[in-house]
Amino acid sequence: MFKHLFKLIWNKKKQNFLLMSEMLVSFLVIFAVFTLMVYYYNNYKKPIGLDYENLWVVDYNNTYNTKSTDSLNIFYENLRQTIKALPQVKEISFCSSNVPFSNNQWTGSVNYKNAKPDADFYVAEDSYRDALNIKLLEGRWFNKGDAVAKTHPVVINNELKEKLFGTEEAVGKLVGEGDSKNTLRVIGVIQGIKAKGDYSPAKAAIYKRTDTGSFHGLAKIMIKVTPDADAAFEGRLYKTLANYMKTSNVEIEHSSNMLKSKNLFNIVPMIVTLIVACFLIINVALGLFGVLWYNINKRRGEIGLRRAIGASGQAVSSQLVFESLILATLSLIVGTFFAIQFPLLNVFDLQAGVYIVAMILSVIFIYLLVFLCSLYPGRQAAAIYPAVALHEE
Repeated sequence: MFKHLFKLIWNKKKQNFLLMSEMLVSFLVIFAVFTLMVYYYNNYKKPIGLDYENLWVVDYNNTYNTKSTDSLNIFYENLRQTIKALPQVKEISFCSSNVPFSNNQWTGSVNYKNAKPDADFYVAEDSYRDALNIKLLEGRWFNKGDAVAKTHPVVINNELKEKLFGTEEAVGKLVGEGDSKNTLRVIGVIQGIKAKGDYSPAKAAIYKRTDTGSFHGLAKIMIKVTPDADAAFEGRLYKTLANYMKTSNVEIEHSSNMLKSKNLFNIVPMIVTLIVACFLIINVALGLFGVLWYNINKRRGEIGLRRAIGASGQAVSSQLVFESLILATLSLIVGTFFAIQFPLLNVFDLQAGVYIVAMILSVIFIYLLVFLCSLYPGRQAAAIYPAVALHEE
């Protein structure tokens, strides 16, 4: 049977070539869509790494213009105590501008032996971990004793640890910072934070402790508030900040809202790709349906003759469906050859499993699409009466 079907397909190779080309293009587009979907789903199901609920981020510019580091520290320490005195404030932490879910980023390289991966750099206080409720995997977080450490202490996340040390112990290791001669000592490892939203992976990150001169460059305050903090308290907090930093532009953002905006921005490429894919799938489905319908009308004599010599309607319908599935198989063989190059060449630095799962889903989708599009024309062919078809011939 299959030999006969291949012969029929080969005899109409010019007509079938365009149909196979449409299936091939559809497979590649669907493969891209499923790759994005699998990639986003894998990222989404991983823990975000922090507690963003009831976390507010204050953006300000440095208004206390002074070259005296001591005066600057006193100014912001007084501000810290003023904010912590508010009843709805649980924790406060001054930090660098690249807070989670923001558009700011500070990237550099970290060196250890032959490894030199890129990582996001953060400047954090001792209270940073409590404000975000970060999970500690190894070692410890910063404390006041680190202020007199001979080697600058740092905390890294699990992603950077794997790139630098693999399965080795990270705590106590000395690493380098970019091309500088600065030496940093790892004192702890934390769970990675998905700083760019739910659909983005946790990137390699390194956290440096603030020092006496850090307030010259800090521009964000993270404030952990109680669940009952409402708009009235937000207004009170804003007035407190504005009165203390009279010439500063103060803006308060909620981390939950920042996360929603970041997630929406991240899924835009997938939405655009889905729209394009939907239009293409509709065109392919209509084209496949139309071609099969046209073939039935062209082959009424052949179908009538098959029915006249004893072929059942089910056999005629199955023949047309199998012809379509064989055409799809030939297209998928070519498409799979191109798709398999992505995990082999490590394109876009994604895990091979993402491509493999997307490939399997794409193959199933194309087979299902072809089967559904050929099912109704096959039934129409099975309904042709032999006497009517032969009489028309």
